[in-house]
Amino acid sequence: MDCQKHLFSLDENHHYLNCSYLSPLLKSVEEAGIKGIRLKKQPWEISPEDFFKDSNKLRSLFADVIHSENANSIGIMPAVSYGLATVAKNLDPKKGNTIVVTGEQFPSNVYAWNRYCKQHHCNLKVVDPPKDFKNRGEKWNQRILDAIDEHTLLVALGNVHWTDGTLFDVEAIGEQARKSNAYFAIDGTQSVGALPFDVQKVQPDALICAGYKWLMGPYAMTLGYFGPRLRDGIPLEEGWITRKGSEDFSALIDYSEGYQPGAQRFDVGERSNFILVPMMIEALKQIRKWKPENIQGYCKNLTTDLVQKLPEYGYQIEVENWRGHHMFGIRLPRLVTKKQLQSELKKRNIYLSIRGSAIRISPNVYNDKRDINTLLDVLKDVSDA
Repeated sequence: MDCQKHLFSLDENHHYLNCSYLSPLLKSVEEAGIKGIRLKKQPWEISPEDFFKDSNKLRSLFADVIHSENANSIGIMPAVSYGLATVAKNLDPKKGNTIVVTGEQFPSNVYAWNRYCKQHHCNLKVVDPPKDFKNRGEKWNQRILDAIDEHTLLVALGNVHWTDGTLFDVEAIGEQARKSNAYFAIDGTQSVGALPFDVQKVQPDALICAGYKWLMGPYAMTLGYFGPRLRDGIPLEEGWITRKGSEDFSALIDYSEGYQPGAQRFDVGERSNFILVPMMIEALKQIRKWKPENIQGYCKNLTTDLVQKLPEYGYQIEVENWRGHHMFGIRLPRLVTKKQLQSELKKRNIYLSIRGSAIRISPNVYNDKRDINTLLDVLKDVSDA
């Protein structure tokens, strides 16, 4: 796979290695958004069918990306917190009294479970990483597996850890959860789109993904897969469009108790957003064309030299088997401060994120060797200072 920078409007003098923060807009996604804005100038051009057509196309595209055989397994939501609140609403508290999460997990995937535990008198079991950096990812995964037992109601984590890209073996964790009859919910925001994910292999009860990072879409657009145990549950809100027969606008006051098939019941109100939905469609069309496995391979090839040289300058990085190639964290040498590094990065127009104790590097297909070499020069210079 070659560099895809030509599909974006990026400044050559800026080195954007921060897709885990926000992805830049593809030109095609930008154009779809502008077209959507202009559409409302002539509202008579928006037909009742348009409230459904693009939403269904969006479901099908995301289902294809995550290898779901059923487009009706997909809900359209505004945020990961909305999707996880939907999961929380549909858990059966009689199945267990412990919810397992990882240490320093993203807040949206913690606050929902804090509330649930208070309401249902459950315990939140936080599995922290080992303090010793050697074999850290492998040991952390084993700690998670060991934390799942007959008391576990839910395991909730990301496919990769959002601060440093630690890779979690979601197939093994999912299998352990099923053995304990526990639910399994994954926040795929920092992986899906750039790292292959197959819901048929992982079998999560829910996979919730914000669209504005690795799925290359707009802000306020989130897609969620719901497995068979949750798919027929209770939605957070009772919108008209999620009800059976809502395609017939002339019969909307013939109120229906039934819902549209599957996870459509979980859609947010006004899900047909004529600006954001077309943008998300264009983004997923491009992701499907590139293929997540090729994106992951491109990021690996792009960063191989960087990863190999980092330890020479005193930086710590997780071994390859237990981190993503699209996103990984490095720990600084003892004498280098975050403030010092940030100052030097700013001077060279290099964009990274600091999350927890890690400097998070997250390239994508619009980056090239020049971006990586410029970063390596700064990391080397700071370590030598």
